[in-house]
Amino acid sequence: MRVPAGRRQQQRRLTNRWWRAAAAVLAGALPALAFPAPSLWWFAYVALVPWMLLARSAGSGRRAALDGWLGGAGFMLAVHHWLVPNLHVFILVLAALLGLLWAPWGWLVRHMLGGAPSPVRVAAALVVLPSGWLVVELVRSWEGLGGPWGLLGSSQWEVTPALRVASVGGVWLVSLLVVALNTAVTALVAVESARTAAVSGVVVCAVGVGSVWVWAPRPEPSGLTRVAVVQPGIIDGVGGADRRFARSEELTRALDGRDLDLVVWGESSVGADLADRPDLAQRVAALSAEVEAPLLVNVDARRSDRPGIFKSSVLVAPGGPTGDRYDKMRLVPFGEYIPARSLLGWVTSVGKAAAEDRRRGTEPVVMRLPGEEGLRIGPLVCFESAFPDMSRHLTRDGARLLVAQSATSTFQSSWAPEQHASLAALRAAETGRPMVHATLTGVSAVYGPRGERAGVLLGTDRSAAAVYEIPLARGTTPYVSLGDWAVYGALAVLAVLCAVEGVRSLRRPARGLPVPPARRAHGSAARPGR
Repeated sequence: MRVPAGRRQQQRRLTNRWWRAAAAVLAGALPALAFPAPSLWWFAYVALVPWMLLARSAGSGRRAALDGWLGGAGFMLAVHHWLVPNLHVFILVLAALLGLLWAPWGWLVRHMLGGAPSPVRVAAALVVLPSGWLVVELVRSWEGLGGPWGLLGSSQWEVTPALRVASVGGVWLVSLLVVALNTAVTALVAVESARTAAVSGVVVCAVGVGSVWVWAPRPEPSGLTRVAVVQPGIIDGVGGADRRFARSEELTRALDGRDLDLVVWGESSVGADLADRPDLAQRVAALSAEVEAPLLVNVDARRSDRPGIFKSSVLVAPGGPTGDRYDKMRLVPFGEYIPARSLLGWVTSVGKAAAEDRRRGTEPVVMRLPGEEGLRIGPLVCFESAFPDMSRHLTRDGARLLVAQSATSTFQSSWAPEQHASLAALRAAETGRPMVHATLTGVSAVYGPRGERAGVLLGTDRSAAAVYEIPLARGTTPYVSLGDWAVYGALAVLAVLCAVEGVRSLRRPARGLPVPPARRAHGSAARPGR
């Protein structure tokens, strides 16, 4: 049976659309390779190019927006693939919903680079497209949408010049520079007439990074502190909480005589409220007396004085809990609470979502260690180390050491533990404060005030305690002083773009409208004899 020519063309168009859709998803997933564990940090500078070339070549703005949506879904799925054991098929729904945030960016790529753009338009694209990307990152960084996990700039956590840039404008400024370089490469590949503008953009980025390297203030050394991290490792089965506590207790005792200023346990290291379990409080206090240092433990339990379950950092000295307590403020969506539980509560039937919502703390807390010149520390719990504003606020409040207590036992065989630990390097560089990332099961790590690694990593296969001699620093970074100025700059750029395009649309004559009579009469008088 012979298929009519019109039907064959329709089938061919449909097939091409499916191939293009698959290409968009794959292109969007490519930037995930720049993050740990692959850690191909250099790949971030070109990872967006295939995606941008695809959106640029779209036949319409609508098609470019679809490329942006599908690419965004691919990116979110690749960066969060380790959540599959918890969310199962629901992760596809989340990726599709969050991917919608990139639909306007796909349209913007075609608008700025589609066809044969002039050198001026390419130069504008080097500012506009990074700004558009940054606004997408800003929106999806809202806690309810998953938080700032997988920000493109965070892939540069081990690149010293990028850490210096982060000290000036945070991870946001690093993201802007990475997307600007991708835009320049895209123009070099696809827009022959604007290669000079693209090369100029690369030079400007290089000069900017060089200027930051030379002129940005560096943290000033201000002594040392000795901190121990206790990582009990994976402990499954019946009585896991008690066995984990006993293993942490055993590892802590081995630190006797190490001249410590602080011992840090991981998230959920204590499974009962210390006010309800004075026996546990006495055991922790005895450990503190034995090692002659306070312990920062993390309690995951119902409070005796407030309803609900809290995750809390609690400081314990030889005399018992000091009264310093920080309750986790930003919770992991679906992991620790279910947004709109009345609508989405069914998620608990298809994955390991939270059966009961955890309660939130109300304010950050800076704790002072016991002693005349006790070190001021700023605790964060797990997911909170991904939020740049939280560590910045703690630094403004006087914290000289940042401490994140985490637990990634559910995701041990994935990229998540290494990705999570890498965030501490960025937070340290942004604030000029060293940061301790202590976990139950790895990866535990410590970084100095410039984001440099301070000692060995404790991998996911380790059950151990490690002592770190951590350099302290004084002064503040430009990012702490100025805040998210890079974000505000990106918003201003997009506002200017909207204003310019709005003025152009008003000046452009509308299509299909009749020519005014006066203009017709003028035209007739100019052409007598017709």
